[in-house]
Formats: sequence, structure tokens, C-alpha cells
Amino acid sequence: MNVLKTLTNNTVEVVTREELTKVLEKPKPKAYIGFEPSGSVHLGWKICTNKIKDFLECGFDFTVLLADWHAYINDKLGGDIEKIKLCGKYMQDCFAAMGVDKNQVKFVYASDYVGDPKYWELVLRTSKATSVARVKRAMDIMGRDAEEGGKDLSKLFYPAMQVADIFYLDLDVAYGGTDQRHAHMLARDVSKKLGRKPPVAIHTPLLTGLQAGGRMNAIENKMSKSKPDSMISIHDNADSVNKKIKKAYCPEKQIEGNPVLEMCKYVIFPELKGEAFLIERPEKFGGNLKFVTYEELEKAFADGLHPLDLKNGTANYINKILAPIHEYFEKHPENYNKMKELGIIQ
Repeated sequence: MNVLKTLTNNTVEVVTREELTKVLEKPKPKAYIGFEPSGSVHLGWKICTNKIKDFLECGFDFTVLLADWHAYINDKLGGDIEKIKLCGKYMQDCFAAMGVDKNQVKFVYASDYVGDPKYWELVLRTSKATSVARVKRAMDIMGRDAEEGGKDLSKLFYPAMQVADIFYLDLDVAYGGTDQRHAHMLARDVSKKLGRKPPVAIHTPLLTGLQAGGRMNAIENKMSKSKPDSMISIHDNADSVNKKIKKAYCPEKQIEGNPVLEMCKYVIFPELKGEAFLIERPEKFGGNLKFVTYEELEKAFADGLHPLDLKNGTANYINKILAPIHEYFEKHPENYNKMKELGIIQ
């Protein structure tokens, strides 16, 4: 196995590859990803769970931070910390349902260590080593812009807390979607001033919402539970998936900003593991089509493959990917049902 290739596959950025190569010389390097427990999980998580499996395969000590106090600061679930913690338990189920071995991953809650004075020392030292303006630039990690930083003081603590998380957990690699870039770069900048090791930053893409309409700001237009018609929940049944993908933005021959092609590239093809992507069609419409690589599919679409054919093939594979997830929750419904009872998930 080519460890470097495995870790960098399906990523959009590694800062830096040279530093990552040195990290890989360690017997058990440490990496993490952080999530706010804040509601239902969507298909974009498959990108993250696949990458977590890559980290585990490459011998990493991997932590999933369920950032409950961060979610509280960010006003998620009405700021109800008990609901947020329940959501964290549901999210652990989601990781398991998507194939992450819970025995190989450490699940850590921010509430596990916010009582440690050493953590708050790191928050204060981080704050001292940066400016308010720099912190506000990092606020897209919260799904907020810089202007919202003035709503309450806790919002300004958030980026400093995320940097402190990285130092407190003594991480070699900070992993996340591209929306985490500013926080990871802040950690690298601050590390020099605090004499800490700079974390290597690895970023995977954000899936575009189904109705994003080709707009280019990836963070603003990412698939999100706040836009239910524009996202595929991991709990959606086959009919719902088919309807949503049929309505998805997918202009003929357009590659950039096409959410259907993105699902193929970042979710479906990694699951195929070398098997062909099959589009089933009646003989009168040209018969079945097979594509061994994503690049072949993209070229065919650019050359005139009909959007409906692409959508039908995509929906078929998404439903196959979701089937074992649904089976997991049928066997382990407790936390999911509690989330539904409280109205956190519809």
C-alpha cells in the first residue's frame, strides 16, 4: 500500500505534503476531525468517513471530536447542551453505520476536557497570539461571517477553542472539509508563536447542494441539513433519493458546479473499488453504458450523455450506498428514535 497516495486520494489540499511525509515516519501519528453535533447527517459525510477509514488503514491514532460546547456557542439545537450530547451519540451511530469501526476510533466530547485548566491556558495563549480580525476571518468554520462575531462574546472564542483542541489533543494532522481551512491555517500560524508543532492540514471537498445552481462559493453552497430539499439525508428512502436527484441542478454538458457529477466523483466511484459504473437504459435509447473511471463518465457527459441518464445511474448507486446504513439503524434505532421524538430529525 502506498500510504501517501491513500491519504491524499480524493483530497483538494494537503498543507504540506513534505510535512505529511515526515509525519508518516512516526510509529503511530495522531489525526482528528471535529464535528458539531447539530442534527441529521447527509451524504457528504461519506467523503469524511471514507477518509477516516484511510487514516485507520494507514496506522493513525484517530480521534473524532464531537464538539458539543462548540455547538452550544454556535447556537445549535437551541443551545440545549443535553440535546447536543444526544446528537453526539446519534452521530457515533452514523459513523458506525457508514463503516467506521468504533473500536478503532476515539470519540471525544469537548465536555470531556473543558474542565481542564491546561485547555483554557491554550485557549488564552492562542487568543494572545492572534488578532480579533484574524479570528473573525476564521469564523466560516461556524457557518457564519465575520460580522456575526459581535453578536455575543462566545462567538469570538470559537476559533481559538478549535486551535486549542488541536494542541490539547497533540495532533500531527488536522483533517476536515474545505470549510475548516481557515481554522487549520490559524493553528499553523499560532503554532510558531507558541512553540507547538504545526498540524499538517488535509482537506476534502464539500458536496454541493442539489439545488445550488452552479454557484461557485463551495462553503455557501455546500450540502446542508438546513436545506432539506437540496441535500440527501442518510435516512432518505429510495423514492425520496430518486425524486431529489431527478430535480437536481444538472445542465447538459456542464461539468463545473454540477452536484450530480460531484456525487459520482467523490461518493460513488470510491465505493466501486474498480468495478464499472453502470447506467441501465432500454435498447431503444442506446442500451446500457459502463464507465470504469470517473474521468470516462465525465467525458461522456461533456460529449452529450443525457442528464437524465446520469441522474438515473447516480440515484441507483446512492440507494445502494444507503441500504446498509438503513439496515444499521433498523438494528440500532435507540438514539435515532430519540432524535425524532425530540423533533431534532424530521
